[in-house]
Amino acid sequence: LCRATQALHTRGRSDERRARLAAWVETMDASPVAMAPEESNEQHYEVPSAFFAEVLGPHRKYSCSYWGEGVTSLADAEQAALEISCERAELRDGQRILELGCGWGSLTLFMASQYPKAQITAVSHSRTQRETILELAAERGLTNVEVITCDLNDFEPPDAGQYDRVVSIEMFEHMRNYRELLRRISTWLTPQGKLFVHIFCHREAAYPYVDNGDPNDWMTRHFFAGGMMPANDLFQHFPDHMRLEQQWRWDGTHYEKTSNAWLHNMDLVKARCWPLFEATYGEDAQRWWGRWRLFFMACAEFFGLEGGEEWWVSHYRFSNQRSQANEGLDDAGASASGSD
Repeated sequence: LCRATQALHTRGRSDERRARLAAWVETMDASPVAMAPEESNEQHYEVPSAFFAEVLGPHRKYSCSYWGEGVTSLADAEQAALEISCERAELRDGQRILELGCGWGSLTLFMASQYPKAQITAVSHSRTQRETILELAAERGLTNVEVITCDLNDFEPPDAGQYDRVVSIEMFEHMRNYRELLRRISTWLTPQGKLFVHIFCHREAAYPYVDNGDPNDWMTRHFFAGGMMPANDLFQHFPDHMRLEQQWRWDGTHYEKTSNAWLHNMDLVKARCWPLFEATYGEDAQRWWGRWRLFFMACAEFFGLEGGEEWWVSHYRFSNQRSQANEGLDDAGASASGSD
């Protein structure tokens, strides 16, 4: 399946591949900000939080962790990834920070603890995630966290134009109209504000996850409705409102190790998690247990393909074009790339 997907999206001459990407950008521009948010929510984020508390690491980071030299535990890999993200986002104490797509609160709570004078506003379309994050914040004595449950199609932050930073970890993969979302983000930020984005991506192709009824479309059907695989350079097609300052890359082996760690944890805690699956899925509990295991295995295989050089994780930091325009800078943007 990994090889077939690779062949499908890298077929043809380079000019043909560029034309497909350009056509996809046009499709994105004609789309709503997010596709099928309610279906995605039902698929992936309404599983009891206790399952993720058992399977994820101590920070409950439901995204790629960073396995640097000597790192052998998921806990240390999560910690490293959170520290790197905060550094690259240029976060500082006292800032007003808006997080889009906060998951189970790994970055939200990390930022709140690291920057106690900062005001953190996190957005999720899952009520379960909001409840979990607020419970954990209360347990840890964190009073600088607000969590909003909202569909990104309709979201308007309470303090638009006043945020120093907008951060997003593996949320843009669930979005569709990047140009419009980036326009909105530029209005939510201060003129000097910045955006940090962490996505998984393909080295050159961008494509939607679709369900055509084929058995091989199981990931879309059960886990990723409305999602897309961005291309590494996809953001360069939307320079209108946010200027790309810098870009970094983690090769796919970091996600391979992360997914395998989740799978390992899932197998270890089956006795504790099985009642959750029976309560959630009823007679389909065994089938869904197998689907979750297969999901983690497939993610590991995809990101591990070609030594992590086919699909990987990219980080981007953008500055607000509202500030750049005032200073008469080139709207085309610029970037410097790096790899860990």
